[in-house]
Amino acid sequence: MEGRLNINVSAVDYDKTSKALTRQLSLLEEMVHAENNFVMTTSEFAFGWHFFILSVNQSLIEKLAEMMGPDFDRLKGKNIDKKFLAWLTKNIETKSPRFKLAIKEEMESSKFGIF
Repeated sequence: MEGRLNINVSAVDYDKTSKALTRQLSLLEEMVHAENNFVMTTSEFAFGWHFFILSVNQSLIEKLAEMMGPDFDRLKGKNIDKKFLAWLTKNIETKSPRFKLAIKEEMESSKFGIF
């Protein structure tokens, strides 16, 4: 089975953020000739924020890295997943009000035990 990157998304405006993410990832799929490589859960609202999970196939991330070449390597982050988060954030930050992206597995194993 193909690996997936699970991303925790926190957003003030679920509609705008989910549409911006969907649009950006759909454009990426079109660019690398792929389809059905990401899914998004519905949101849960708490503390004035919407929380939901975005799951992206690892192959889509690898195709982006391959297509961008050295430009992908220059993105901020220590590994391919962090670089992908930086790329995604940069591409939707002007289209969506306040939001945060974080790798789900890292949040679950945080020393604070928030999730």
